Amino acid sequence: MTCIASVFKALCLFVLFVAVACRPTNRPKVFNVQRYGAKAGGKIDNAKAFTNIWKSACARKSGNSKIYVPKGTFYLGGVEFVGPCANQIELAIDGTLLAPANPRHIKNDTWINFRYINNLIISGAGTLDGQGKESWPLNDCHKNPNCPKLAMTMGFAFVNNSRINGITSLNSKMGHFNFFSVHHFNITDVTITAPGDSPNTDGLKFGFCSNIHISNTHIGTGDDCIAILSGTTNMDISNVKCGPGHGISVGSLGKNKDEKDVNGLTVRDTVFNGTSDGIRIKTWESSASKILVSNFFYENIQMINVGNPIIIDQKYCPHPPCEKKGESHVQIRDLKLKNIYGTSTNKVAVNLQCSKSFPCKNVELYDINLEHKGVKGGPSTAVCENVDGSERGKMVSQHCLN
Repeated sequence: MTCIASVFKALCLFVLFVAVACRPTNRPKVFNVQRYGAKAGGKIDNAKAFTNIWKSACARKSGNSKIYVPKGTFYLGGVEFVGPCANQIELAIDGTLLAPANPRHIKNDTWINFRYINNLIISGAGTLDGQGKESWPLNDCHKNPNCPKLAMTMGFAFVNNSRINGITSLNSKMGHFNFFSVHHFNITDVTITAPGDSPNTDGLKFGFCSNIHISNTHIGTGDDCIAILSGTTNMDISNVKCGPGHGISVGSLGKNKDEKDVNGLTVRDTVFNGTSDGIRIKTWESSASKILVSNFFYENIQMINVGNPIIIDQKYCPHPPCEKKGESHVQIRDLKLKNIYGTSTNKVAVNLQCSKSFPCKNVELYDINLEHKGVKGGPSTAVCENVDGSERGKMVSQHCLN
């Protein structure tokens, strides 16, 4: 009996071993870029190697793929990663991807571009170094029609059910991240950095996107921390630190024909520190399109020495003089701001200048506490033009809505 029991026990252990060994795994196949031809050191262009690695990883049908960039500096010319891919694909960056310093060495309008991909993950503790310092003096297109085209750092077009987590974007030539026709996308624990005087270095820019979630992210740039453009709906922003920069901006809107409505924005538990603007909506005075901006909710927002903490500007003109053909045709409605507090460097802490032809409707201000800490003394004030709305709770600055 003892012998039979021992044989039975051994057989059970063997069966268990076989079951574990043969069990399918969800672990992705890892493509370490150095093992597939990429060279660290920051001097050799790895664009061809990265493109070939992407093609192999994207086409793999037997499971998920992970392209891994280890620690080290990898010089990378302009690259484009195109799907669709057979399965989920991840680009994990623990090293530094280094852009060409000369902007003319990137032929396209985006340095690293992703298109037509589902289930994409960008992750890691690494850095995208755009080396923008050489490009910033060339960014004078508002007065120079022959200005060179400068590249965004990373772009996403027609990318769905995807996410970015953990990486840092440093010193972009133009904007850092650009999103077009992207849906169901999460951005968490991302750091975006450029000097406050670096022109047009928007942090996150969205057009015709939906179901976007941004959280636990720190953005400091020379332009909008987050720019929300035509056709963007259902966006949730929380626990974001913005500064320096131009705040979280909706717009500019109305300049071009065929623009679409912007609907469903929530911004919560966010800090603006030293920005020129905080909560900002901007539309062109002479609109080429009639669109609706609606269902916005801002709550628990701290302003630390912000130039314009709350501003609606429906006479937007960044480089005067601008052609004037009448009032803005962008309708703003159903806007709620609750528990907005801190300090303003301008006396006018709440500045709502809406369109005379399409007044702002159903604007609610609830517990707004913004003190003036500018050079000129006196309490903060508020300006409301062509606004239909209401105020509740504590109001500092002064009331301007009935």
